Amino acid sequence: MRWMPLFVILILSFLSGIYILNNIKEFNRRRISLVSLMYITFLGMILFTPMSFDGTGVYIMPAGVGSVNLYHIYYDLGFIENIVLTIPLGFLIKKGFSQVSLSSMIPVGLMTGAVIETTQYYLSHAFLINRTSDISDVVANGIGIFVGAILLLVYQYTYERQLLDNRI
Repeated sequence: MRWMPLFVILILSFLSGIYILNNIKEFNRRRISLVSLMYITFLGMILFTPMSFDGTGVYIMPAGVGSVNLYHIYYDLGFIENIVLTIPLGFLIKKGFSQVSLSSMIPVGLMTGAVIETTQYYLSHAFLINRTSDISDVVANGIGIFVGAILLLVYQYTYERQLLDNRI
């Protein structure tokens, strides 16, 4: 029962991989799609299963319902890890929804972090994955998503500038 979220994540990833391989013919788009799928799969496994990553290794959480912290923001290694973990997500969100302004990415990031933490809370109680729902993680996820969006804009600007310089 505890491993049901992992099985769902792996099945959805497998089916998505098959879809990508069968329907995306352009090599670069296929490669980017598969790398993005691997990242999303890894992120889902770390966030929504009993597996946890502490910066040095992966370990299995004991069965339990976890805890909730809605009041204190802790700026520790876990905070930085959550920022780094969600930077590619911000990159992907901004790439997929390019019409969203940079200033709008702040609430998008915070809402995404809140959805992640709420899902962890629900799964901890439904499947005993023992995840902690933490306001620090919501803030860190929001920062990471915002930084990822900025990095995409910097990348796009640099790439377009390089193309322009090559044409001249």
